[in-house]
Amino acid sequence: MSTLTHKIDFAVVLSVRNANPNGDPLNGNRPRQNYDGYGEISDVAIKRKIRNRLQDLGEAIFVQSNDRKNDEYGSLRERADANEALNSIMKSKNISEEEFARVACETWLDVRSFGQVFAFKASGGKGVSVGVRGPVSLHTAKSVDPIDITSLQITKSVNSEPGADRGSDTMGMKHRVDFGLYVFYGSINTQLAAKTGFTNEDAEKIKEALATLFENDASAARPDGSMEVHKVYWWEHSSMLGQYSSAKVHRSLDIKKKRENPQAFEDYSIELYELNGLNVQIIDGH
Repeated sequence: MSTLTHKIDFAVVLSVRNANPNGDPLNGNRPRQNYDGYGEISDVAIKRKIRNRLQDLGEAIFVQSNDRKNDEYGSLRERADANEALNSIMKSKNISEEEFARVACETWLDVRSFGQVFAFKASGGKGVSVGVRGPVSLHTAKSVDPIDITSLQITKSVNSEPGADRGSDTMGMKHRVDFGLYVFYGSINTQLAAKTGFTNEDAEKIKEALATLFENDASAARPDGSMEVHKVYWWEHSSMLGQYSSAKVHRSLDIKKKRENPQAFEDYSIELYELNGLNVQIIDGH
């Protein structure tokens, strides 16, 4: 496998219909919005979905969610301890942070992609604190237009505790975005890829994860089919630093609505401005 030698930029266009793409726990779990009314999906939520897809594809993932974990470890420390090489490094008198980072990057794809902070107590009260910067960076997804949110009051069909009356804990609210078209951007840095060992093959796996982002992701807030990736734009530069800045590449994608109250992906037009010498691959979402 060869280390990534050319900069990559990408963009993902996705739609939300009657779903809560990313609830805000500080706002009653309503779909995230900025002060101008545009919907948002945090970069952390997007990374979680990418990790899940990579895990579905059989890749070793360090940061697993409890409901999706494929091993018996209940914490990141336990998962790290289970790796013999890392365990040996943590028990050594002189902990090599570079060796620790190298082993972690070789073992887990999400570590060599997104980076990770390892802050664990080691033997004898000594601690290990190793930070890995990953080459894959993501922006927060933002809706093309302000979103409309519908809120419904819901009740449980049964009481949680014995009693004749329905308790207040059986009442709640459920929120959804009626329709929204979102876009998020990202890039892959070759200098950081060289440090973590991120390869061309790893980049292809990230691309596949982006195109299938919402497969096996259904929940009560996001029913099957309510979240859909429509297009992935994948720019591959011809050099390590790239011919253009990521900002200029991302601006070359222009999305505009074709009618006043868009209700579907087809109600938008997408124009891609060509940048001389820069190749772009357009992938349909699965």
